[in-house]
Amino acid sequence: MAHDSAHRKPTVAVLGPGGTGGLLAALLARAGHRVICLAGDDTTEALRTAGIQVRSGTFGDFTTPVEADTELREPVDACVIAVKHTSLHSALDRLPPTALGDGLVVPLLNGVEHPATLRTRYRPDRVAPAVIRVESTRVAPGVIEHGSPFAELDLTGDGVPRERLDALASVLTAAGPTTRVLDDETAALWAKMSFLAPFALLTTLHALPLGEVRTRHREELTALVEETAAVSAACGGPADPAQALARYDAFPPGTKSSMQRDAEAGRPLELDAIGGALLRAADRHGVKVPVATRVVEELADTAR
Repeated sequence: MAHDSAHRKPTVAVLGPGGTGGLLAALLARAGHRVICLAGDDTTEALRTAGIQVRSGTFGDFTTPVEADTELREPVDACVIAVKHTSLHSALDRLPPTALGDGLVVPLLNGVEHPATLRTRYRPDRVAPAVIRVESTRVAPGVIEHGSPFAELDLTGDGVPRERLDALASVLTAAGPTTRVLDDETAALWAKMSFLAPFALLTTLHALPLGEVRTRHREELTALVEETAAVSAACGGPADPAQALARYDAFPPGTKSSMQRDAEAGRPLELDAIGGALLRAADRHGVKVPVATRVVEELADTAR
C-alpha cells in the first residue's frame, strides 16, 4: 500500500459482484472505502443507478452506492475475484495487469489450481488466495441476500508481503467479515477443498440436500471423504476425515451445495475446478481414488 495508507482508506475492486462479491463490496463501501465493481454492461448500469442492496441477519439491511465499470482503468490496493471458475477466463479481461499496478489479487474461488493460473498473468507475489465461508445469493443485479449467520475469510499468499496481508485482513474485519491471515496457502486451500469436494459432488450427483446424502449415502460419503483427505495429505494439506464428517453432520439437513444449485438452475458446473482438480492431484501423487473417479465421471456424463 502507498506510503500514506495510514491516512487513507484502501480502494478495493471486486470482479464479479454476485452473492459473495456483492456482499463484500457493499460492506466495504458502507465502511467508507472506495469500491469499484467490475461486471458486464447490465450489472454495471444497475449498480451505478441503484447501488447494492443487502439483506442480512448478521450485517443488517442496507443499500450503499458503489462505483462500477466493465474493466479496471486505474490502480487499486486490492482486487477481489469472486466469479465462478466457469467464467474466470473471460472475466480476467476486465482486470488488465497493467491497470492493476501493485494491487493484490485476492481470488475467492473454489478449488486449488487457480492461484498458479493467476500467477502467470499477475505479479506472483501479489496473488493472495482466500477461502470464504458464507452463504450469500444474488437475487438480482445489485440485490444480495446473505443467509448464513457467518462470513469468515482465511487470507493467504505464499510470497506476498505479510504487512500487505495483515492490512487487508484488518480492513475486511473492520467492515464485517472476520478475516485471519494464514501462513500456509496449500493447507488453507486444501482444508476448503477437503470439505467442499465430497459435499458438492454427492449433493449434486444424487440431487439431494446434505441431510439425505449423509444418511442414505453414508458409506459413499465416508469413502469420498477418506479419499479426499488422502489426496490433501499428499499435497501438503490437512487430513482429518472424522472432522469433515462431524462438520457435515452439524449442518442443517436442508443444506445444498452451490454446485447443486447450479445444476438445478441449468448453469455450468464447477466440476473441473473441484472434481477434476481432485483427480489430477490424486494422479500426480499416485493416490487411488476409485469413488471420486466414478462420481466425477457420472457427473460429467449427466452434465453432457
